Amino acid sequence: MIQEQLTIINKLGLHARAAAKLVGVAGQFESRIVLVKDGREADAKSIMSVMMLAASQGTELNVRIEGDDASEAWVALLSLVQNRFDEPE
Repeated sequence: MIQEQLTIINKLGLHARAAAKLVGVAGQFESRIVLVKDGREADAKSIMSVMMLAASQGTELNVRIEGDDASEAWVALLSLVQNRFDEPE
């Protein structure tokens, strides 16, 4: 199991397009991926669940990944966030 922290750095946070990209990346993996903000858990493969976190710029999310491809999933999620969800800012 992987437990790490991610900081949302893009200007608009986890708005609809960014959340959809995150869900798309998470959905490529068999592992169970859970995002936690202020004690609330979200299934990273559910767009509604991710959007309900209301994660704005600067939000720190705890990420838990369990499964055989957990390492690959973590690298993909980290890359997506560090690349600001492919947004200009």
